[in-house]
Amino acid sequence: MQTPIRPINNDNGNALLPLLGFVVAVALILLSQVLFIVPAGNVAVVTTLGKVTGEPRTAGPNLKVPLVQNISMFDIKTQVRPEEFSSLTKDLQVIEATATIKYAIRSNQAGRIFRSIATANQQVYGRIVQPSLLKALKSVFSQYELVTIASEWNSISEIVQEKVSEELGKFGYVDVQGLDLTGLRIAEEYRAAIEQKQIADQRLLKARTEVRIAEQEAKRYQTLNQSLNDQVLYKLFLDKWDGTTTVVPGLPGSGQAPPVIVQGKQRSGGLLGRSGEPV
Repeated sequence: MQTPIRPINNDNGNALLPLLGFVVAVALILLSQVLFIVPAGNVAVVTTLGKVTGEPRTAGPNLKVPLVQNISMFDIKTQVRPEEFSSLTKDLQVIEATATIKYAIRSNQAGRIFRSIATANQQVYGRIVQPSLLKALKSVFSQYELVTIASEWNSISEIVQEKVSEELGKFGYVDVQGLDLTGLRIAEEYRAAIEQKQIADQRLLKARTEVRIAEQEAKRYQTLNQSLNDQVLYKLFLDKWDGTTTVVPGLPGSGQAPPVIVQGKQRSGGLLGRSGEPV
């Protein structure tokens, strides 16, 4: 009697598939909680139960403790931010302009920034850079009259950058990499006065330059006149003599009658004729 063949039961294998999928999902979740990637140009501040732990993490894969540690990203690339502002000048005139500042967070200061002033990258400009920028702008422009500001705009831009760097340097959070002032706006009634002042300054500068040149020329001629004597004049004559002149003076201060040269021959105290005989 033959035993009937029974088909293989795959119910147990099919039951393991959902379990395997669950294990893989849990593993991926745990891995995502343990491993994190810091993008290039950023650093990550790691906090353990709300307290900053260690140095900021640099770009690349990093590890953390799940459920206990959190991360906050800070962008350390150069940031460019325009800031429109208004300020009073020394003569109490209102000006408006745009200050575009370039700055970057110091990577080793990200942890201190998180602890003391900003817990997110978006807060850095408003809480660190902007207050110092506006303070520097008002401090510089209050020292100059409107005419000076309009005529020396580029120089004042450099002064503002130095002032902003000085202000932000007190805290050491960021580095100032540049600052541009553009779009100066002033009341229309002052614009014509400023243009007239600039024209008058240019004319005055031209006049002063001409006077300085004339003074230098006068000093040069005075020095030359004082240095001229008989021997100097004699040397100047010889330097310019072309060799064909028929009469040449004698050497000054020799105490003798000056020699005369006629057609290349010389005799002291007299003249020579064309044949070389005394005349």
